[in-house]
Amino acid sequence: MKIICVIPAWNEAKHIVQVVEKVKNKVDQVIVVDDHSTDDTYRLAQEAGALALRHPINRGQGAALQTGTDQALKMGADIIVHFDADDQFSAEEIKDITAPIINNEADIVFGSRFLEKKSALPYSKKYIILPLGRLINHLLGAHTSDPQSGFRAYTKEVANSFRIENNGMAHCSEILIKLSHSHWRIKEVPITVTYHEYGQKFSGGFRILKDLFISQIGK
Repeated sequence: MKIICVIPAWNEAKHIVQVVEKVKNKVDQVIVVDDHSTDDTYRLAQEAGALALRHPINRGQGAALQTGTDQALKMGADIIVHFDADDQFSAEEIKDITAPIINNEADIVFGSRFLEKKSALPYSKKYIILPLGRLINHLLGAHTSDPQSGFRAYTKEVANSFRIENNGMAHCSEILIKLSHSHWRIKEVPITVTYHEYGQKFSGGFRILKDLFISQIGK
């Protein structure tokens, strides 16, 4: 199976080289989508060995993920992995995310910070992510332990079945609701997250809820 990892990036020159270096030996291809950074993210991603794409304007992480997913499908991906550019996820755990798909146990796998591995959440994140996750699950009718995790994998069939339409903060919730209300087999696996920066404002949670509410209007 051809596994392609999509990494959305905006002003991640500090981390992008080490992230690509760690990931590229775990998958068949790395695609970095530079969301119109003002630093050297695009050049550094190319030099590190990724296929680098660049948005002509800043569109948001959801849009970057869809751009990368479209490219992965064009390149013949069987499994598409979404991975963050800030060096908080473990590339070693890509095998854990993809194993249920390879073993025909799932079509979609979500990584969770709240299962066995117990990622060390900073105090501020713990008291934002956990209540926000419970609220999002309630609003969406979903039943995952970590609805805001950006570490996931799914098959090409899943990727072809929907599009990420929310460019803003609520794209994780959009992906979750669209896939949870489908016929696809879903599994969660524990992941480890290492936080390098501990500042998290409540406004981030409010933006997620705002984007999520707006995206549901008219549906």
